[in-house]
Amino acid sequence: MPVSERPAPRNTGGRATPDEPARRLSAHVEAVALEPGLHLVATPIGAARDITLHALDVLNSAELLAAEDTRVMRHLMDIHGVPLRGRRIMAYHDHNADRQRPAILAALREGRSVAYASDAGTPLVADPGYRLARDAAAQGSRVHAVPGPSAALAALSLSGLPSDRFLFAGFPPATKAARATWLRQWALIDATVILFESPRRVNQTVEELFEIEANRIIVVARELTKKFEEVIRGTAAELVADPRMQSLKGEVVLVLDRPAPAVVDEDQLRSALQERLRSMTVKDAAREVALDLGLRRRDVYQTALALAGRGAGDED
Repeated sequence: MPVSERPAPRNTGGRATPDEPARRLSAHVEAVALEPGLHLVATPIGAARDITLHALDVLNSAELLAAEDTRVMRHLMDIHGVPLRGRRIMAYHDHNADRQRPAILAALREGRSVAYASDAGTPLVADPGYRLARDAAAQGSRVHAVPGPSAALAALSLSGLPSDRFLFAGFPPATKAARATWLRQWALIDATVILFESPRRVNQTVEELFEIEANRIIVVARELTKKFEEVIRGTAAELVADPRMQSLKGEVVLVLDRPAPAVVDEDQLRSALQERLRSMTVKDAAREVALDLGLRRRDVYQTALALAGRGAGDED
């Protein structure tokens, strides 16, 4: 079955000839015999041609189709010429998951192949599907990953920030107080941190990050792989002053550089601990001071124990 085609350079005698124009290459969707089980299908986050041939094979051959949004899956299959052939697409999303999950699990127990896709990107990454995959595995059904697009990894790739150690933290809380605490927690992690955020709250989140560390490098990526893709890089201080933060639209990913090494005077640390030890337990005082000063909690706890005149084995 013919599907989308992509250009590629022509090779002659094993040597590339980049001066020659690209030629069209034909690809096809296979009617493969899928293994029984739950097939988690990653789908494009913007450009429809980012779909993999493997994903199209699975969508073409699965006995049961399930999607976060049935219209999105139907449109994607139509774009690439994958017919439904009378198959129904079952809706499975946060609001009906408990009601729909038993039917999917029953199909898996019968040895059928089920393809599931969220609206865009990789299922289970800030999208529905976690409990479905967990329960499928728990009942002994096979769970298959069909890898492909991911907004988190796409943003990390183009950010220019270290990728040897990174953390995906999902969406920050919506309320200001909860968001401030949440951001301080993750901002201390010695890794590149990836966040999803509503475009309406990006400016607030950047302001919170500015309060934590003004010189932290932040990359704001929006509408990845889409027509109006935009990548904005700068320190938290620079982004707070950037008028573009006030009017962002579309899907937004924030990538935060790892924190700068904290340099704190020993007298400053002791003073902060002594103030809190007047009204807090050793453990609570150490936690708060470590969070405020950007230090490792374990190191602060040892200093707090010494100030309190207690051994490491003592408990509050």
